[in-house]
Amino acid sequence: MQRVTNCILINDDKVLLIKKPRRGWYAMPGGKMEQGESIKESAVREFREETELELIDPILSGIFTFTIYNNHTMVQEWMMFTFICQTYTGMLTDYCREGELEWVSRHAINDLPMAEGDRKIFEHALFSDKMLYGSFQYTEDYRLIDCRLDPSSS
Repeated sequence: MQRVTNCILINDDKVLLIKKPRRGWYAMPGGKMEQGESIKESAVREFREETELELIDPILSGIFTFTIYNNHTMVQEWMMFTFICQTYTGMLTDYCREGELEWVSRHAINDLPMAEGDRKIFEHALFSDKMLYGSFQYTEDYRLIDCRLDPSSS
């Protein structure tokens, strides 16, 4: 099972997002954990690699499992650990090989193209201090089949 980490960085009521070129979807900067890393070390390293910003005291906000299905056969599974942070140092890079970095108003995020699971994560993380646990099931073309969230979203 693959493990990935990411972080929602908030500054002046804006969130730093990355627009991935493959689908044109927005996401949180992050990526795959390396062997032996803690989840926090991974989140800080991945964020720095994509943005050149150093997160200060990111807090774990959510833990999720994702499964991808081809008909009724599971073809991929991973875990994602999402952090939230409001303090950083450094200057945002002009170039990210993973996609385009963009500061977006937290109130405009819901209108952006993104994976439906990510949308649900943002809806919770940006407006709640509670930890979110979830499980998302997708088709191979990333259509959301089902999700379970605790606490459940309204």
